[in-house]
Amino acid sequence: MSVLAPLLARDVSKSYAERLVLDGVDLVANPGQPLGLIGENGSGKSTLLRLLAGTEAPDSGEVARPHDLGYLPQNPEFAFEATMADVLDEAMAPLHECVRRLEQLSCRIQEPGVEREYDEALTWAQRHSAWDADRRTTLALDRLGLGGVSPERRVAALSGGERIRLALASLLARQPECLLLDEPTNHLDDEAMEFLEQLLLELPGVVVVASHDRVLLDRVCSVVVDLDPSHFGVDGAGGSRFGRGFTSYLEHKRRARRRWEEAFVSQQDELKRLRNAAKTTARQVAHDRPPRDGDKYIYQFKGANVQATIRRRVRDAEQRIAVLERDQVPKPPRPLEFDQPLTVAGGSAAWLQLRGLRIEGRLCVDRLDVSAGEHLLITGANGSGKSTLLAVLAGRLPVDSGGLTVSARGIELLPQDVRFSRPTLTARELFALMVDESALSLGELGLLHPRDLGRPVGALSVGQQRRLALAVVVARRPDLLLLDELTNHISLALASELESALERSPGAVVVASHDRWLRQRWSGPTYALRPT
Repeated sequence: MSVLAPLLARDVSKSYAERLVLDGVDLVANPGQPLGLIGENGSGKSTLLRLLAGTEAPDSGEVARPHDLGYLPQNPEFAFEATMADVLDEAMAPLHECVRRLEQLSCRIQEPGVEREYDEALTWAQRHSAWDADRRTTLALDRLGLGGVSPERRVAALSGGERIRLALASLLARQPECLLLDEPTNHLDDEAMEFLEQLLLELPGVVVVASHDRVLLDRVCSVVVDLDPSHFGVDGAGGSRFGRGFTSYLEHKRRARRRWEEAFVSQQDELKRLRNAAKTTARQVAHDRPPRDGDKYIYQFKGANVQATIRRRVRDAEQRIAVLERDQVPKPPRPLEFDQPLTVAGGSAAWLQLRGLRIEGRLCVDRLDVSAGEHLLITGANGSGKSTLLAVLAGRLPVDSGGLTVSARGIELLPQDVRFSRPTLTARELFALMVDESALSLGELGLLHPRDLGRPVGALSVGQQRRLALAVVVARRPDLLLLDELTNHISLALASELESALERSPGAVVVASHDRWLRQRWSGPTYALRPT
């Protein structure tokens, strides 16, 4: 059986509208060693995946990819009239065709040259388990929560999460030799995530995953590549590579940042000392020593030596300064940090009371109470109604029956899917339209880098748009905040900061989340929804 090929990127760069997104990135993804891509929002993870997949071309550099490649973008596109069956049939077509071809070749196996062709086709079919394709498809649909959906249902009628799970199911069932996944866990429940992790570990080929899912990165990825150079100095400008998963990466990141800061301070101290020496200390050789009587000739001779020594010391200091300035350690940038509480304090009355709440086929809640300042985590499998419940609490969705009392001065909802109606406005302009002037400014919140405040919202990455939406709801200073999948599309650093911000937020918060890292560390009350 032939050896599987790696995925290679050499000195890859990409710009959009004069904005440099990737600069000289090198990447090697080997078969059987799942690679995790991480980095701040806007650092180029999705861009790099598009270049690796071949859906976009780099401005410079080159990519060598296996021919059999599957790619899951964050927002997969389908033909308008396509049904679920159409999507799956198209994905499985190469496997079914290979089986038919093997049957045809087996009837001609005695003909010259057919045996080699048969061996090649057999190797490909065995590598892809082509005879098992239909069973894998059914299993993938079931485990990803689509087993009960009619195959004849049009994709356009599916929810955004269902469309992504359909695209993921078709890729996992097909088992390409190179699999590129952009945030694959955003719409998966626990069972689906465990299924995904198991398959990724079993795939023999190349796997590259851009993900914010810290548990997946820890369990699956044997290599982690950070595209954000601000963590590691100039040596990390093309992507820094780390082994042994996410937890190991975090420790390496802390140590690397500390070494960078120490190297910068040490070099600045050395430059300060040398500049001072060039101006003063180097000229203090035999400084102000008067000649002795009868020793003027010797003094003049020694004075010449003193001047030569001064010139040499000044020259040495200036040469050393020039070397240090040429190879100067860049100042570690101040990390983009979010240190605001997510809510303001409210009164003492109960905030939420739900009794016998029903929406036919979508939601069933017999009793739920959230007190002032309480933080509640909503859990449940896909289809159990988490997003529906938050929409009801926000007053955006009517109910069929039941009682609902909400007591709050300000209610804000951060939905799963963020969409802005005016994408041509800059982030700063849109924020100003959506938030009162008396509120915090967008720059003060620390959710978007200053360079991105003047960019059109439509040009921001999905994660940056979600940061902007979060900035809007926080700046409106709610005393009741509803968060639907808070950490989706959010960088790992910001996810940790938001979890800390939750702990110090005095208002009531209801969080619906699949994030296993967040749920494992949740210390407040939890309410589990059951599918209706």
